[in-house]
Amino acid sequence: MDRNTVIGLTLIGALLVVFTYMSQPSDKEKKATQREQKELAEQAKKDADSTEKAEKNKPKLVAKKDKDGNQIKDDKGNPVYLNEKTNEDTIVAPRVKAPTKVIAKGEIVRLESEKLIVDFSTKGGIVSAVQLKEYESYLNFAKKDGKITPLYLFKDGDQTNQLIFNISGHKYATGNKQFEIVSKTKHKVVFKHDVADGSIIYTYNLKGGYDLGYTIELKDLNGKVLPNSVMLDWQMEMLRSERLLSEQRKVSTICYESAEGKLDWNSEVAESYKVAETDMKWVAYKQSYFSSILDADNGFKVKGTKFTATNYKEGSKEFFTHIRKYRSKLNLGMQSVKDGKASFSWYFGPNDYDVLASYDKDYDDILNLGWGLFRWINLYAVQPVFAFFMNLGINAGLAILLLTIILKLVLMPVQWKMFVSSAKMKILKPQIDDINAKYPKKEDAMKKQMDMMALYRASGASPLAGCVPMLFQMPILLAVFRFFPATFSLRQRGFLWAEDLSSFDSIWDFGTYLPLYGNHVSLFTLLMAVTTLAYTHLNSSNMTQQQQPGMPNMKIIMYMFPIMMIFFFNNYSSGLSYYYFISTLMTIILMFIIKKFFVDEEKLKAKMAAAQTNSAKKGTEPKKKSSFMQRLDDAQRQQQERAKNKQKK
Repeated sequence: MDRNTVIGLTLIGALLVVFTYMSQPSDKEKKATQREQKELAEQAKKDADSTEKAEKNKPKLVAKKDKDGNQIKDDKGNPVYLNEKTNEDTIVAPRVKAPTKVIAKGEIVRLESEKLIVDFSTKGGIVSAVQLKEYESYLNFAKKDGKITPLYLFKDGDQTNQLIFNISGHKYATGNKQFEIVSKTKHKVVFKHDVADGSIIYTYNLKGGYDLGYTIELKDLNGKVLPNSVMLDWQMEMLRSERLLSEQRKVSTICYESAEGKLDWNSEVAESYKVAETDMKWVAYKQSYFSSILDADNGFKVKGTKFTATNYKEGSKEFFTHIRKYRSKLNLGMQSVKDGKASFSWYFGPNDYDVLASYDKDYDDILNLGWGLFRWINLYAVQPVFAFFMNLGINAGLAILLLTIILKLVLMPVQWKMFVSSAKMKILKPQIDDINAKYPKKEDAMKKQMDMMALYRASGASPLAGCVPMLFQMPILLAVFRFFPATFSLRQRGFLWAEDLSSFDSIWDFGTYLPLYGNHVSLFTLLMAVTTLAYTHLNSSNMTQQQQPGMPNMKIIMYMFPIMMIFFFNNYSSGLSYYYFISTLMTIILMFIIKKFFVDEEKLKAKMAAAQTNSAKKGTEPKKKSSFMQRLDDAQRQQQERAKNKQKK
């Protein structure tokens, strides 16, 4: 393998390491979480101090009695007390509580459509559970019982959508308040909760597909609730749904789009806390293959809006059953609370690109298909071709194979250029080795470089001729690294021995967890590593050994890379490993085809030798040097002079 190929593979490896590093929690995110916890603790202390101060300053009332010792009452029958601080009479009227029907857990109401089963609870009037009828969790999928058990996004106790506001100077939260059912039809339910002299009304209606309409109305609360102070506190703990929980957690977070159309998100790995910097259009609680997206008709206002994503502590009861904790406090921006109203559309469904893109609201931006150029390649090249094959109803593994063939055909000119460059470097290798042997010392590096350049120029070869095509292929290699793990079409689709191409393909579960590897053997990962190792070996004859002491042996580095891939990809999507395996295998096959039928190395060698002979003849004639060569000669002379001066000293 020539130097340019090594540079390309090294860059790919470096970028993979960078991707892994970028997924780790940053110090900034850790500090943000610590800051939120500190703020919450300080606020709790302030509330406690305020309560204590209020108790101390609370006036002491003594019952006022007549001469017979009976409690004195006013004309309405209210008891009269004496305020010892002001020495004035105080009348204490009894507090009147609105009658409410108390139910410990809340009554469950269910609505059902062709795609969703949604449960609501009268306790808080909340959405308490959501099931997707077309999909099932991996645990149910692995049973192979021939039926689909609807997948739970969350169950009763995992989700709360409550209002928080101040009423008459006191904080009020609806999460534990009892709501009554006003009306219920097949696809619609209305809840009501009385507060003060007004009421809160929730209306839910299934719109079809994966959508749930949600409307909040505040009736007759003007003057008691401050405008723009009503917050929607949305909390959710999504259930585990995939085979490997650790991988599912790596791509789960809160995403939100600003009013200007800019997507932002919390960390996908670390606990994180963010405060909104602008108004928001919608908020999404995303996991690997499913999401809950809350879209506000009038958006969410920036004041007080914030997002928190936290992880479960190891040893907690939810550590093996749930993914992460999501929480958003969203300002509803109600200008008037007399008849305040806010309307939303809730999406509970798959992270399928075609489904999300069909809403035309940028929902598909939550899919982690890479950034910049890599995302464009996936959206406008890889995704359409792959979706075309999947829509034909063919097996997902065959779709990946056909996609790979098309990409290889598109890159055929690049592959051709790389092979010809590799063949030329292989032919020149003996001469390059002679030049390296001729200049073993460091101080002769400039002379060696000049001889190398003269050799390349005379023979018509160029080191960059192989490097540039490799760099051209790298965006595609890195784009598919994001595409296959994020592609919903691979979920629970089997191929050969892989039962689920969205997860690892295990041929042996040995039970014991090995650090950096796992507790299983993925066959597609092994095949990918073997083909990469074979490709490395076939090209290693072009690699020139480093002659200078202290320089790393590039051959060893080349052979280490495929071995590292075994550890790096063992827990990854088997669809991704399968793609890299057949892609490298096709590269090897194409290399043999080009070598056997299209490029005659003996003719190429003769052509290069003739070019060197012609160059040598022309070299006897005086020729004006280019400015670059002139600068190179000047640099060589300066280096030689410095070396001579150093020897004299």
